Amino acid sequence: MADLLGMSSKIIDEGSGEAAGPINRINHELSELSDDVAVVEAFSHCVLFKTDDGIAAFDTSGAAGGGRVVEAVREWSDARFNTIVYTHGHVDHVGGCGAFLADAKDRGDPRPRIAGHENVPRRFDRYDLTNGYNLVINQRQFGQFRRRGYYIGGEVGRFLPSDSSKPDTIYRDSLDLEVGDLKLELRHARGETDDHTWGWIERHKAICAGDFFIWNFPNAGNPQKVQRYPAEWAAAMRAMASMDAELFIPAHGLPIAGSARIKRVLTEVAEVLEYLVGETLSMMNEGCRLNDIVHTVKVDPAELEKPYLKPLYDEPEFVVRNIWRYYGGWYDGNPAHLKPASDVVLAQEIAALAGGGQALAVRAQELVEGDIRLACHLVEMAVLAEPESPQVHSIRSEIYQLRRDQETSLMAKGIFGAASNESKDKSEEGG
Repeated sequence: MADLLGMSSKIIDEGSGEAAGPINRINHELSELSDDVAVVEAFSHCVLFKTDDGIAAFDTSGAAGGGRVVEAVREWSDARFNTIVYTHGHVDHVGGCGAFLADAKDRGDPRPRIAGHENVPRRFDRYDLTNGYNLVINQRQFGQFRRRGYYIGGEVGRFLPSDSSKPDTIYRDSLDLEVGDLKLELRHARGETDDHTWGWIERHKAICAGDFFIWNFPNAGNPQKVQRYPAEWAAAMRAMASMDAELFIPAHGLPIAGSARIKRVLTEVAEVLEYLVGETLSMMNEGCRLNDIVHTVKVDPAELEKPYLKPLYDEPEFVVRNIWRYYGGWYDGNPAHLKPASDVVLAQEIAALAGGGQALAVRAQELVEGDIRLACHLVEMAVLAEPESPQVHSIRSEIYQLRRDQETSLMAKGIFGAASNESKDKSEEGG
């Protein structure tokens, strides 16, 4: 078993994750954190508490990892799964549920109770309505994980596995559960999702945080997903910080020990989110356009160097856009965008003025070193104006690959990488 708490203490106390090794580990190995408390590190972790009437588990990981999580648990305990708590309904947290239910059935145990917020079933219904869309956007975002067998797995053509059961025990604001001799206090707060639960387990002075803390900049701006809630996220972090917990267990990354250490990281994450919300609202109240706000509101780079605030998954620029969307709707303040021309028509007109799509693409190449953002605008117009041109697609592929390589966040890398691959395929077809 790894000394996960020792690893996180070293990272936080020294301010760098370099010496301690990977922070977000996917190995399906179980490590004990204290008496009767353990975690299985998976794409999304499974946090476990032994009781005198079976095991309470927070999350089940994804479909591809659920079986391996159960195997790891069975090497630790032969007790039945009494209760499963969904911290929220993302598929990397609920997708492994089928393996837990199959384990109970195979052993002749009672079906585990499944608890979650009242919005989890609504999320499941929405996933069914937008199944194809979710498959597309998660291929962009997590394609490399899927190739390594970590993420979705399971049924072809289904985003949410059919054996991921809806909760049978739901609540709105808070819920206290008795699992044998152990009390779980479930609390709802909106953050990355509208169905999020964090748990307080007083006996162990422990918090199960789900995705409120992911050892990266908060996933509060994801450009392809539904609304996030940065202000309420910050409030939840402060509520958790007030609990004087001695053990803090997120669903991604290392658990943390020590009340001062826990309070410090939660407070610092809350402060960054509060800063983004405050600055964005200030400019909105002055009548500024979204584009101006995006290019003005920045987080101090020193903050982004902290090992639990690095923008390797999401990033502040995307959070600013989500704050605008929450408070201001979809109109960005540019009148031309209210009822815009078709992207293709606009691109064709600009290309005609520039001397053709090829000319736009060549100009984009010239701009890459000095202004790659502008280069992307031009090469996108070029390919819209001349969608069958292998030469234009070749340049587009090159530029977006360069853009991908310069980005830090998985969100940006996924989208730019997908654009590069799309044009690479088309340039090779045409060649």
